[in-house]
Amino acid sequence: MNELFGTLSDGTPVHRWTLERAGVRVRVLSYGGIVQSVEVPDRDGRVQNVVLGFADLDGYLTHTGPYFGALIGRFANRIAGGRFPLDGVTYALAPNNAPNSLHGGERGFDKRVWDVEPFGEHGLRLSRVSPYGEEGFPGRVDVSATYVLDADGALRIGYEAVTDAPTVVNLTNHSYFNLAGSGNAGGHELRLAASAYTPVDADLIPTGVMEDVTGGRFDFREARKVGAGYDHNFALDKGVSDVAVEIGELHDPSSGRVLTVSTTEPGIQLYTADHLDGPFSPGDGIALETQHFPDSPNRPEFPSTVLRPGEVFRSETVYGFSAR
Repeated sequence: MNELFGTLSDGTPVHRWTLERAGVRVRVLSYGGIVQSVEVPDRDGRVQNVVLGFADLDGYLTHTGPYFGALIGRFANRIAGGRFPLDGVTYALAPNNAPNSLHGGERGFDKRVWDVEPFGEHGLRLSRVSPYGEEGFPGRVDVSATYVLDADGALRIGYEAVTDAPTVVNLTNHSYFNLAGSGNAGGHELRLAASAYTPVDADLIPTGVMEDVTGGRFDFREARKVGAGYDHNFALDKGVSDVAVEIGELHDPSSGRVLTVSTTEPGIQLYTADHLDGPFSPGDGIALETQHFPDSPNRPEFPSTVLRPGEVFRSETVYGFSAR
């Protein structure tokens, strides 16, 4: 189902699409590729929205900093100093998270209107062209994202991109999950198949070290309460994979709802939303951003995010929902 959701100041219409299958309802906006809502039942069959979002377009235009539910690109997470070298050329990006570039710059993919069309019986295909020089990135990039509800109600998000010149690409979804449907999400229990994480400096840029999580606050290999104070990338034990592999689970004991995360990506950013403002309070949601590592263009020791002509960038993440 497709309906008008609002209009931008320049007159551009923003539409909302609804997908329903297996008791799950997902609403997606053409603006920013935003996942506005994901409605799923709890252990008693009560249905609630489990992602943070707004009822109208103005909410998203006003509260841009947290990237509520958005499709992030060209480069998810931070690039140190807003600069990176590629093939002997240094490219300068907007330092929108001074001194760094964050989530694609001042006007990344999250602030663009995407073309949307049905994709199969239970999906959508979003597409756009990111021109050469957009936000300082080289290469024209043709990018698409598919949002599909599987037969079991899992939300499958797939990304593809091609370029006409060497560039860097790192895409993710920035939904904040609250499986209780309201209140603080700090009591959720998290499990991650990650034996290491990437420590950061004062500007949240990885130091380049891969640190063992054993016995510390970053050890989620066995499920435990999340709490607060996380904005860190975890190096998944599986590394980069050709197909989405289950790497973690988020569980809300109060409602019984369970979110499982499967991905092809080598990393996941755990962000406990300690700086949310507006209608939401710190800790009201938990972001699990599947991705390549932050600042990868400046870290040759990290898995590469370089995309060259003739190659196809592909990535897939699956969010599964259940209750126990």
